[in-house]
Amino acid sequence: MKSRKHFARTLLIAGLSALVAATSAGAARAVTLTHVHGLSYSSDGARLMIPSHDGLAVYGGGKWSKAAGPQHDYMGYSGTRDALYSSGHPAPGSGLTNPFGLIKSTDGGQSWKKLGLDGESDFHLLATSYGTNAVYVVNHGANSRMSQPGIYSTMNDGLRWTRAAARGLSAALKSLAVHPNDAKLVAAGTDDGLYLSRDAAGQFERIYSGAQVLAETFDLDGRHLWFSAYAGKASLMRIALDLGATPETVSIPALTEDAVAYIAQNPARRSELAIATFKRSVFVSKDGGRNWTAIARDGAALE
Repeated sequence: MKSRKHFARTLLIAGLSALVAATSAGAARAVTLTHVHGLSYSSDGARLMIPSHDGLAVYGGGKWSKAAGPQHDYMGYSGTRDALYSSGHPAPGSGLTNPFGLIKSTDGGQSWKKLGLDGESDFHLLATSYGTNAVYVVNHGANSRMSQPGIYSTMNDGLRWTRAAARGLSAALKSLAVHPNDAKLVAAGTDDGLYLSRDAAGQFERIYSGAQVLAETFDLDGRHLWFSAYAGKASLMRIALDLGATPETVSIPALTEDAVAYIAQNPARRSELAIATFKRSVFVSKDGGRNWTAIARDGAALE
């Protein structure tokens, strides 16, 4: 017969296991999006990653968690097939140089490599080409690699930066996106519409007007562009890249004094989309935008 001591030890271990499980479940429920600074899927489509003021929040398998790795304040975050790129500020007490300049992770945000301009620039507007790893940023002040403000791009992880002329943009720039396979094809959202450049942001032409365009992302089919507009009411649209194409409106959940700030497409299941709003609500559609499920509301994670 087993001793009373053995049974007591068994009960203690069971109790500790239950406590750990409860703590883990509580931690998952406690995920809060204090800010939303981007939106991307992992390359296998299993996880939706959202950078915030205190690290990466991850949604996968119907549950929320915090990503392993440093709890930095990631800004200008954008994902590609092979990597995550970001700018922003280091976590308090990390001892890292502030701001980051440009950083890159190839392990889902567990570790990051400096690509230059640390201590000099914080790029809030940053866009990447999903298949080529080209990076475009909007620079608001001179630094050691950029002599004046404007749109800059790098095709080799910051070893060389090229300033774009950005002719044709006639209003305040809100957002950028880069084609998944053609690094010269760039979209820009502004106060007066949606613009497209076919020469690496040298010359833009307006392809949609009548509203602010706040976010855009190229469909991974390479032939369409998704974008968020606002003119007293939030809307989501999809437009073919053909000249003269008319955008189609995609249904979205009712948003009160809110709009879509980020759009992401699942690379493994391209009919799945995610949107995040300025008020930190997040929705997922499995059918190309016909139906949506809320996974966060006003920053509170839902499971």
